[in-house]
Amino acid sequence: MANAIIETERFYIRPLIADDADGIFELDSNPNVHTYLGNKPIKTLIEAENVIRLIQKQYEDLGIGRWAIIEKSTGNFVGWTGFKYIVEPINNHVNYHDLGYRLIERYWGKGIATETAKACLKYAFEVLELDKVYGICDVDNTGSRNILEKCGLKLITRFNYDGIPHFWFKISNLDYQKLSATN
Repeated sequence: MANAIIETERFYIRPLIADDADGIFELDSNPNVHTYLGNKPIKTLIEAENVIRLIQKQYEDLGIGRWAIIEKSTGNFVGWTGFKYIVEPINNHVNYHDLGYRLIERYWGKGIATETAKACLKYAFEVLELDKVYGICDVDNTGSRNILEKCGLKLITRFNYDGIPHFWFKISNLDYQKLSATN
């Protein structure tokens, strides 16, 4: 895939494009996907197109944003992964890279989020040469917590985000290098 930033065994990871709108709509209109995300699923294809434009603006303004996950064997849009550069304070932190992922429900439970998030961390530390990466998840979202921990992020603290208890995770470049040396 020509515009892939990262390639894993099963997936291409690339910038979101306008043609991903149907996939974003399937992803973000599903209430189950939004269980731990404030329960605000989108309702129209226009909203999906706006999500893509917002992320594309982050690419332009901040040099980074969430990336599409494309299944190699089918070319299907699976969800997104990667980084968002956080410019508004969260848990007393600002100007940091947040690792995230979101998958269309039929792709849950197949190791996709872990596989692609690990590839993104490798890219973050080996290509972008970031010093550290953070991740957060709702304390009840055990799936997301497991993914972050499988990727080597360490639970640092618990905090309230929009009044909801969340976990705060972190991995440094040094910790990533140590993990990589043992795997």
